[in-house]
Amino acid sequence: MKAAVLYANEDIRYDDYPTPTTTPDAVIVKVRAAGICGSDVPRVLYNGAHYYPNVLGHEFSGEVVEVGKNVNTLAIGDRVSGAPLLPCMACKHCLKGFYAQCKNYSFIGSREQGGFAEYVKIPARNAVKFGDTISWEQGALFEPSTVALHALRLVNYTGSSDVAILGGGTIGAFTVQWAKIFGAKSITIIDISDERLELCKKLGADIAINTRTGAPPKDKYDYVFETAGVTDTMRLAFEISATKANICFVGTPTQDLNFTPKLFENMNRKEFMLTGSWMSYSAPFPGEEWELTAHYFATGQLRFDPNLIYRTYPLSHAAEAFALLKEPASVKGKIMFINE
Repeated sequence: MKAAVLYANEDIRYDDYPTPTTTPDAVIVKVRAAGICGSDVPRVLYNGAHYYPNVLGHEFSGEVVEVGKNVNTLAIGDRVSGAPLLPCMACKHCLKGFYAQCKNYSFIGSREQGGFAEYVKIPARNAVKFGDTISWEQGALFEPSTVALHALRLVNYTGSSDVAILGGGTIGAFTVQWAKIFGAKSITIIDISDERLELCKKLGADIAINTRTGAPPKDKYDYVFETAGVTDTMRLAFEISATKANICFVGTPTQDLNFTPKLFENMNRKEFMLTGSWMSYSAPFPGEEWELTAHYFATGQLRFDPNLIYRTYPLSHAAEAFALLKEPASVKGKIMFINE
């Protein structure tokens, strides 16, 4: 088959690669769409891959074309999104349903061949079915949607509350939608891109604030979700949280983070709860995050806006796509590969 094969840092080529073969508990999926995640960027551009050659891609959807002999939950022709985590299912974390904390895990699209290819093998339990009213592009967005929903689950989110979301990228846009679906009183989106802010307002945010051109908010929020992984927004979360608020850090930081004693003391004085969020899984695996994404995409309450996708490429243009991400500030949305 053909795949976008990463041979070395900044050396990704459309090349021949062994076609996967099925095993008793797995299926082969013909990949139709695969998105570039922010975590793929350092793997390709900044020496971040686990090994070479490597086929990345953990946000993907496609059609089942082969079924292992033990699989009775899927059939050839099923449309599926792939949950990429491969937990061991035997360690103390897995036995408690904390699959993202498994120390013996593998991962489709970083440690094992991923979706930047014509075909990918996944365990049957990792395949999340969806109907033909959901496009391949939507199917490839299941994974970022589930990341957003997982954050809400971690803070025991309830409606009738004031919500602030710091960062209007793909995860932030889905966090807006999940907060609205589950009954937020008001949603404020904060970013430095007018395009992202406009999209998030279309998807359900009530207030949009550009902190590059305007002042940060003075309001205080019951729930604060930091989705950008940026030091400024992580500090801002401490400032704009209400007393007894819940703050969830979803974004992955890339720089050292320092707090002044006065700013850090907000956690003491306000007695807010602070947690991190990692991936998107719960028991039974892969979890309700995946089931609810399929359900709400099907009902239309979880919306797919074309502007969530910045640009699409055929897989043969993978190098061109990643070249764009050398200047990530210019990319206003998801970059996605489409296979015919």
